Amino acid sequence: MTTSAAASVAEFSDHATTETLATLLHDWAARLGDEIAVTFLDYRTSDDGRAGFLTWRELDDRVSAVAARAAELAAPGERAAVLVEQSADYVVAFLGAIRAGLVAVPLFAPNLPGHAGRLTAVLADCDPRLALTTAPQLDQVREFVDPKRTELVAVDLVPPAREREWPVPEPDDLAYLQYTSGSTRSPAGVMLSHRNVLANARQACAAYGAVTGRTTTVSWLPLFHDMGLVLGIAAPMAAGIGTTLLDPVAFLESPGRWLRALSASPGAISAAPNFAYGYSASRVSEREKSYLELSRVVSLINGSEPVLPSTIAQFQAAFGGCGLDPAVHRASYGLAEATVLVSVTDAGEPSRQVAFDRDRLAAGAAVPAGSGASSTLVSCGHAAGQQLRIVDPEKRQAVPDGKVGEIWVRGENVGRGYWRNPTTSAETFGLRLDGTDGWLATGDLGVLFDGELYVTGRRKDLVIVDGRNHYPQDIEQTVEAHPAVRRHSAAAFAIPLDEGEGAVVVLERAKNLADGEANLTAAAEGLRAEVAARHGLKLTDLVFLAPGEVPRTSSGKISRSACRARYLDGAFADRRLS
Repeated sequence: MTTSAAASVAEFSDHATTETLATLLHDWAARLGDEIAVTFLDYRTSDDGRAGFLTWRELDDRVSAVAARAAELAAPGERAAVLVEQSADYVVAFLGAIRAGLVAVPLFAPNLPGHAGRLTAVLADCDPRLALTTAPQLDQVREFVDPKRTELVAVDLVPPAREREWPVPEPDDLAYLQYTSGSTRSPAGVMLSHRNVLANARQACAAYGAVTGRTTTVSWLPLFHDMGLVLGIAAPMAAGIGTTLLDPVAFLESPGRWLRALSASPGAISAAPNFAYGYSASRVSEREKSYLELSRVVSLINGSEPVLPSTIAQFQAAFGGCGLDPAVHRASYGLAEATVLVSVTDAGEPSRQVAFDRDRLAAGAAVPAGSGASSTLVSCGHAAGQQLRIVDPEKRQAVPDGKVGEIWVRGENVGRGYWRNPTTSAETFGLRLDGTDGWLATGDLGVLFDGELYVTGRRKDLVIVDGRNHYPQDIEQTVEAHPAVRRHSAAAFAIPLDEGEGAVVVLERAKNLADGEANLTAAAEGLRAEVAARHGLKLTDLVFLAPGEVPRTSSGKISRSACRARYLDGAFADRRLS
């Protein structure tokens, strides 16, 4: 590589206002040509992983081919759903839609188990003019789209395109809709502009230490998730760095594959939810470790669910002997509404951990623990090129350091709102604080302590398991449809586990259901299976109580917080029927 190509991200951060991920790709293709842009490790047909490659020039040519076909079928600003399995073809489809001036909608192939309902809901919400997929998936995709409204394009079959001019978007034109994972009944598509995604991609590159010619991203995260998309596509386009991709299933089958990819990638930058680090530490054998060389890893980001000190220690203990530097662990906080990244710990130093007084923290004050009960939290560092405040959400006023409140964020990376949902958008985006507009109310609770962010909980009771968000009301509606369950009696919530968080449902049996062990056991098994099928969620526990036993508020509503507190205290142990 030439000296000019092996430059830092900062050299390329001051571009014309009309740039997009696709225009950056074209620039890098001119600079880097035959160097590898995308590597996909395919474990579907080979236990050792069959590596496929696209150079920068090949990627640019294939993106232009898809864009040319897309432009024949849709006008700029119309939506293009990406229904592709994790692969290099996904990168091609997503960037092809953007190059054509369309609004990409990163989704997934219809064969993803347990997600048919969500896919149907999202497609109805975004109303795509195009569905970009691959030849093997065409028949399945046809079952999900209206052929009168949506054209199908197999991105692996489009012919090469001649050189041409592409639409020039405005910075605030939409680049893509990032649908948050969780509610299948009320899909929420975050509207992200070209300005938003490029701002956050560059914030991430600067924070994680991405350097053209010296670093590579490695990711098994789904490309339709916010972190997977930014790490696997947006950041590489911003920095001109290669990316190595794996399928999430390949990781779950054998987490050593992720570690081998890190070992084979000089200057690796990767990210995963907290559970993945504990999972890897417990599943990678000593024999596999003997082949790993992790001293060249630059950053390992831990985010998308609560970061546990025990998990960091477990992972470091497992792979420290492979050369892994403890300082590469980077605890992070983010959300789709801010494209993804909001804050991250400083490079070169282990994440700070503080034991706070548990009762004081629950009361809203972060005070280091004395001899009493404590809660140890891992710092999520400092804001990454944006503004961050802790706010009293009722008064909409910033609170002092050391006081728990809602996390608010402001910066060019904050999205424009929710697609076709102006009411919720107005409640969440563009809020006013400290005399300035444009603040995002994240819905998450946190505290600034010694200048660093500690995330303490979720304001709206999201259940996050294995890095995926689940709205409790969706789970509750699923279980309450079962004839063994009393209507309006279920509470779903998260509990802390050694490997992350687990999901628990507490509910009341129907009055006409006898409380015999056989009846309740069969009902519990059926409910677990239904939740797994509908939500892709394995319940940690499901508790049947007698009618009237689930805690409620004074107005008669189910109190999830009271249920969770009583469950953790063991209050249901003597009253549970299953």
